[in-house]
This record gives sequence, C-alpha cells and structure tokens, in this order.
Amino acid sequence: MTQHFASDNNAGICPEAMAALKRANATGHELSYGEDRWTAAVCDGLRALFQTDCEVYFVFNGTAANSVALSAMCQPFHAVICHELSHIETDECGAPEFFSAGSKLLAVEGPLGKLTPDIIEYTATKRSDMHFPKPKAVSLTQSTEVGTVYTVEELRAIAAIAKRRGLNIHMDGARFANAVATLGCHPSEITWRAGIDVLCFGGTKNGLPVGEAVIFFKKELAEDFAWRVKQAGQLASKMRFVSAPWLGLLENDVWLRNGRHANAMAKRLADHIGGLEGVNLMFPVESNAVFAEIPPPAQAKLREKGWRFYTFIGAGGCRLMCAWDTSPDTVDRFAADLAKALHGLAPAREAAGEARGRGRR
Repeated sequence: MTQHFASDNNAGICPEAMAALKRANATGHELSYGEDRWTAAVCDGLRALFQTDCEVYFVFNGTAANSVALSAMCQPFHAVICHELSHIETDECGAPEFFSAGSKLLAVEGPLGKLTPDIIEYTATKRSDMHFPKPKAVSLTQSTEVGTVYTVEELRAIAAIAKRRGLNIHMDGARFANAVATLGCHPSEITWRAGIDVLCFGGTKNGLPVGEAVIFFKKELAEDFAWRVKQAGQLASKMRFVSAPWLGLLENDVWLRNGRHANAMAKRLADHIGGLEGVNLMFPVESNAVFAEIPPPAQAKLREKGWRFYTFIGAGGCRLMCAWDTSPDTVDRFAADLAKALHGLAPAREAAGEARGRGRR
C-alpha cells in the first residue's frame, strides 16, 4: 500500500484494533446503543488508564467530539477562548457554534500554536459587559495544530488562570497519544491532574477505524450529555463496533506504542530533510508532524512523483504527517526524492545568483 504524508487519517486500522473488532463481531447478538459488554469494558479500561472515575462517551468523529463537548460546557451567550490555528476555529465548518446554539469562538494568537496564561487572562477580562459574549471555556489542542506539545507545567499554569476566571478547560486530543509519547508522562498528568475538565481522546488517527472518546473528568459537565449525543446524530446503534476496537488500543498500551512510532518517523523525516538547502523547518518537531518551507518548484516535482501533502493547514508551509504505520522506507524515499527535486533547482538558483551579481557590478 502506498503511504503518504497528507494526514494520519490516511492510515488503515492497526492489527490490534482490527482483532478486537472481529472478536466483537463473532459473539452474535449484543445489546445496542452502548449497553453491550464491549462498551462497558472500554469505559472501565479508560477509567483505569487515567486512574480516576470519569464519564465516557463515544462519537463518530473529532468534529462531533469537540463540538458536542463544548456545547455541554457553554450556553449560547458564552464564548470559548481558543488558538487561531485550532481545529475548532479553522476546520470544523462552524460546528462548535452550531451545536452550542451560538457560543462564540474567541480565536487568539499564541507562540508555537499554543495559548499562554497571559493571553487567556487578557481575553477573559478585556470585556465584562452584557453586550459581549461571556468567556466560559478554554479549548487547548494537544498536540497542537503545528505539532508542538504543551508541557505539564504549561497546562498547570493555564489551568490556574482558567480556574481563577471561572473557565472550564476542554482539550482537543485528536493526537493526544502523540503528546503523551513525547512527554513520557502518565496520561493523567496532562489531563485531570493538570486541571483539564474534558478530553476528546482521538482514536481514529491512532489506528482505529472510526470513533473518538469524550471523557468528562469534571463529571457534572456530563449531565444530559447522552441526550446531546443522540440529538447530534452521534449515538451508534451497534455501539460495540465503535467502542470495541479501543480494547485493541488499550491492551498492552498499543495506543502509546502507535504514538511513539509516528513520532519517531516524524523525527526521522525532520533529520533527513532539515539540512537540505532550500528547506526550512518551521516548528520544533515534538509529535508526528513536520512543517517545512519547501520551494514551490520542488513541491511540484514531489507531487509529480505521486507524493501527497497539504500546504494550507496550520501555519502554512508543507505539513508532513506521520502515522502509526509510516515505514522508515517511506520516510527515506520521500527525503531522497526531495533532495533530487532540490538538486534539480540548483542550476536555476546559481544562474539567478550570477545574474544578480552582474547587476550589482
């Protein structure tokens, strides 16, 4: 199977998740709408993983996970503070506003794709009159849309400000596994122990066929959430086929192994292309994403050879995503093709340099 760097969504189902799905299918009839034993086992497994009692729900995709979770945290006259590059701001077609019946996103700048305590404090306090939406939540992306990772200390500092201002904290964890793999910490340390109230734990990008887990550490926020999920069209009748593959990820920490592998492939890719003339790595490579400025003619040559990647996501440049199954050979071939593409541009660059030199003389 040809591998690309456009998205970690392009990867298939990891073997462990597929095996769990097949086991769930082989048991005959099961109760529907989440009353089955597989869903119960996964919920218990997630509580054990995070070492706390929490409410767990499953939805089909990340847009629904983020949007319906935020709707449980905000009234229509509330606002959510988020980064200007966050997925809820740039790639969810207004779904957070739609499901909350109008809660406004306050998108702000921040270094390396991150929010900071000072930015949150300023945004939460700059207006308090009834003519402006009342900030009620902070949304963090872990890892961020440019591949960086919030540290434990950064999250705790943000939580301290948020709690002081009465703000609940939502974490878009579409690539949560990659962040944990980078930090080498227990998952609880960057969630409820750091002050996170709700986590949308991404499974699709980590090797599942479909499905994200919405985990409420602040359990009172989950009141009536089951009805929100149903109304949003996110309640699977055959829930076991959404939940059971999670068992494959949870057993033997496959979810973490997958995250580590994707991160390692991104590091390998960055090491290979970062020193090439004409290539500039735009951000620290801290998860499974490499953002690089590559000359457009070289991009065109790569695409002519069949490589796929995006140039309009995050902060621009070429976004190169590695997945749980990205092979070292794929990384090495891409790097070699990029080196050849850049070498082909060298004569043109040299000619242009000589022309500029003659002009100066």
